[in-house]
Amino acid sequence: MEEKQFTGILNGAVPGESVKKDENSRRGNWGNQIEFVLTSVGYAVGLGNVWRFPYLCYRNGGGAFMLPYFIMLVFCGIPLFFLELSFGQFASLGCLGVWKISPMFKGVGYGMMVVSTYIGIYYNVVICIAFYYFFMSMTNLLPWTYCNNPWNTPDCSGVVGSATQLNGSLVNATTSLLAGATEVVNRTKRTSPSEEYWKHYVLNISDDIGNFGEVRLPILGCLAISWFVVFLCLIRGVKSSGKVVYFTATFPYVVLTILFIRGITLDGAINGIKYYLTPQWQKVLDAKVWGDAASQIFYSLGCAWGGLITMASYNKFHNNCFRDSIIISITNCATSVYAGFVIFSILGFMAHNLNVPVSEVADHGPGLAFVAYPEALTLLPISPLWSLLFFFMLILLGLGTQFCLLETLVTAIVDEIGTDWIIKNKTIITLSVAVVGFLLGVPLTTQAGIYWLLLMDNYAASFSLVVISCIMCICVMYIYGHRNYFKDVEMMLGFPPPLFFKVCWRFISPLIISFILIFTVIQYKPITYNEYVYPGWSLAIGFAMALSSVICIPIYALYKISRSPGATFRERLKHACQADPKWGPALAEHRTGRYAPMVSADTVEARPLKEKEELREEHKEEDKAKETEKKEEISLTIQGSNGSTNTHNNPNPSA
Repeated sequence: MEEKQFTGILNGAVPGESVKKDENSRRGNWGNQIEFVLTSVGYAVGLGNVWRFPYLCYRNGGGAFMLPYFIMLVFCGIPLFFLELSFGQFASLGCLGVWKISPMFKGVGYGMMVVSTYIGIYYNVVICIAFYYFFMSMTNLLPWTYCNNPWNTPDCSGVVGSATQLNGSLVNATTSLLAGATEVVNRTKRTSPSEEYWKHYVLNISDDIGNFGEVRLPILGCLAISWFVVFLCLIRGVKSSGKVVYFTATFPYVVLTILFIRGITLDGAINGIKYYLTPQWQKVLDAKVWGDAASQIFYSLGCAWGGLITMASYNKFHNNCFRDSIIISITNCATSVYAGFVIFSILGFMAHNLNVPVSEVADHGPGLAFVAYPEALTLLPISPLWSLLFFFMLILLGLGTQFCLLETLVTAIVDEIGTDWIIKNKTIITLSVAVVGFLLGVPLTTQAGIYWLLLMDNYAASFSLVVISCIMCICVMYIYGHRNYFKDVEMMLGFPPPLFFKVCWRFISPLIISFILIFTVIQYKPITYNEYVYPGWSLAIGFAMALSSVICIPIYALYKISRSPGATFRERLKHACQADPKWGPALAEHRTGRYAPMVSADTVEARPLKEKEELREEHKEEDKAKETEKKEEISLTIQGSNGSTNTHNNPNPSA
């Protein structure tokens, strides 16, 4: 019994309240508080923390970038994170069900589902490539170490033993070794063996986005493995994924620490770290730096994807999600900063070996993960070991995010249909979504797959996320009403949101989100991949993907207004914006205060009203009994005053 009570306190239950009373047996809950925190950390901490933040930091003024970064974290990141966690936890519903708060805005939930679908498709392809590199690292010599492989070109120049290794193709065999070395030194842009391995062997990249070529079978096989692993980890929903995250969310920090210790002991590592952190304070006055900081915070925390709402919906009702939002947000940003040390210590070492500035070897995105960093690892003793660790870390970071993306889609579908059969057979829905995700990812494993992957990364989840988040803030704070929402949070947590968060939710965060949107539009440049410029028709597809999530919002709003009762458009609009009668806590014991007198055909919803009617009837019966007792007492008193109890002489003693 003591153990159960202790577990309940860990899970955020109010002390003294029964744990079973808070358990949502229909949907299920996290096993304990730690599972939720680790899952959310795994969701927020992803590949972007390793391959995007360090690059943004050095490009935008090094240590000076930290100032706008942490300001945006405090005024935008943490408040939005808390808003989404409290939103999902209060209603215990996924990204579709929570819009009972204002049914007209349910299109925002559909937009979140579309975004999560796009991200889930291409994110798992990145994970599968990391799987491929992980398997290829199981060798004595990394295959991208030298230039003597069949896929290398005459322009290849290796880092390891570059003074003695000849080009494997031997096309320029007549060129002397000295001339070759001079050419390597004077060449403005070298082609590394890791870059050629990436382009010509792993991807076998085509010359155009429309030229799909053949499916790369090794990548396709790794994609199947990746989806299978995700499905296995989610086979029992949050009950199984909550156990997996004990490893997937914590082990990346072990690997980062190992790589960090190894990195700072290398020659030139200090130069790389200086390049990463040296502040250029003049850049703080540049609007682009603030825009990059706000965008990185927004996208890194996973706001508006629907995942935060979904994960929080499996919390106990009284869980302290305010505390969780601060812990998870700070952990996410601290991981980004820590990863920068790991990345730039190794890149500084490589720049030292090549005798070039760090800026020439620094990269971001797939270029960092699959070209620059793997090449730097070839310079280390026992390089396959470090390569295995690095790509295993990437796999775990990716899987942590992918778990939540898939669970977001599955939870939305199950909550929306809501039948007993679909809840019992949730595993079938999970399998179906995984199979569809695998099939939609097959085109990304072709020779043109990298073009499509980058197109989806740049357009499918860019400004659409900003629009979705902004509308969510407006709906909750201004349509539903900030006072109502503050009362909901107080009812759930036991204390109202702090004043700072109230101000941020109503004013500051929406302004920052609007700034990010304007910044994104102003800074827009057509996507390119190295020297390849995307054709116009592919950019049109990119914009169509971006709009496909946003367009859900007005389409559903118009549909809801048209189906709402009312004689005029204004009446219909007002009715469509009003909260659904079923909005509120999911469990009957939590529906107190203004949620108690809910009238519904559903017996669970009607139970509080029935109980009140029964209590009123009991009170009436008690009042009648008391009146009867009073009459009898009066009768006895009058009889006693006459000195006789004979009713024959006094037939009406009460007269």
